[in-house]
Amino acid sequence: MRKSIATAVGLALAALVGAAPLAAQDFPVDPPRRPTPVGPAPPASIARPAAPAAAELITPFQMLDRFVLPGSRQTLEWVPPDGLGRGEVPSPIIVVHGAQPGPILCLIAGIHGDEVNGIEVVRRIGHEVDPTRLRGTLVAAPIVNVFGFSRISRYLPDRRDLNRHFPGSRGGSIASRMAHGFFNDVVRRCDAIVDFHTGSFQRSNLPQIRADLTNAEVLDFTRGFGNTLVLHSPGARGMLRVAAVAAGIPAVTFEVGAPQFLEMQHIAPAADAIRTLMHRMDLLASEAHGQASGEPVPIYFDSRWVRTNAAGFLFAEVELGQTVKLGQRLGHVIDPVTNERTNIVAPFPGQVLGKALNQQVLPGYAAFHIGRLTSEQQAVLEAADPGASADEVGEDPSERPAAEQPDVERE
Repeated sequence: MRKSIATAVGLALAALVGAAPLAAQDFPVDPPRRPTPVGPAPPASIARPAAPAAAELITPFQMLDRFVLPGSRQTLEWVPPDGLGRGEVPSPIIVVHGAQPGPILCLIAGIHGDEVNGIEVVRRIGHEVDPTRLRGTLVAAPIVNVFGFSRISRYLPDRRDLNRHFPGSRGGSIASRMAHGFFNDVVRRCDAIVDFHTGSFQRSNLPQIRADLTNAEVLDFTRGFGNTLVLHSPGARGMLRVAAVAAGIPAVTFEVGAPQFLEMQHIAPAADAIRTLMHRMDLLASEAHGQASGEPVPIYFDSRWVRTNAAGFLFAEVELGQTVKLGQRLGHVIDPVTNERTNIVAPFPGQVLGKALNQQVLPGYAAFHIGRLTSEQQAVLEAADPGASADEVGEDPSERPAAEQPDVERE
């Protein structure tokens, strides 16, 4: 009896233990096996996604012994070397250092102190760009020649033209020392340069890019200014853009209107051209801006200044940018003493790129600048031809006239 009762109790305990949950077990349980994958294993090269590339470190931008932090704007001061600028207002250098890496674009104006249109374009762009959206760095130097600017003069105190002395030298004239200081302190930090100028001696220029189209880097640079016309001009020794190109920095001259007066009809399109350039260089986001990519840029190689053959009062009859025909009357000169009238006519069909303002003139005065439209390819071929000539593009002669006579348009 007792044996049967013990047997029954043992069976009941065994049933209870078998019915207990596994979680109550105090011994390890092997995990379930994963199903064997179907098909061959992926190649090692694609078995694991590549690690994301490390973001490029953006360091502060150094200029004039100052550091500009990424994503910020700072106005620095450039002072001419050797105490030349003592008593003058320092030249402002606006540095906009982007939050992302990119090229260094330099906008320069005021090499001639009375050319205020370019000064306003550079000031405007330098202060409007958002550094947090910028890829790269914008350096804006609106007033280089503080001597001339303070006196509303084209020249330095010794009547030298600063744009005839780049890259300059440590010793020599005021112009040479200023050019040397600015070239080494600012220009050599640039990846590309736009140097703003206007017409001189009461002449006005249609907004235009002047560049040496025989240089491949410069040619490519000129394609970024939207529909602003481009005029081939190798330039003269001593010009900022010529010295910059010789140093391996693509540079162009941007002519904008006339000196001494602020002309919004020229300032606004010039500022738009720079905004287009910044998009083209990928300094700003690549949203649609300015000229369509397929629109050809107007290129001019053959141009000529038409001169007066009489003295008196000049009256223009055409406007900047106007297309003219062969033999069309451009203007006339009235002799206020004899009341004689002398007409000035176009020597070939083209477009008015520059003209003298209405004023008193003498025989031989350059009155109208006419350009003939061509293709980029043809302009490059003609520019590379040693027998070709762009005639009087309106640049300074290689040597400064002793009395600074206004015989040709100057840059």
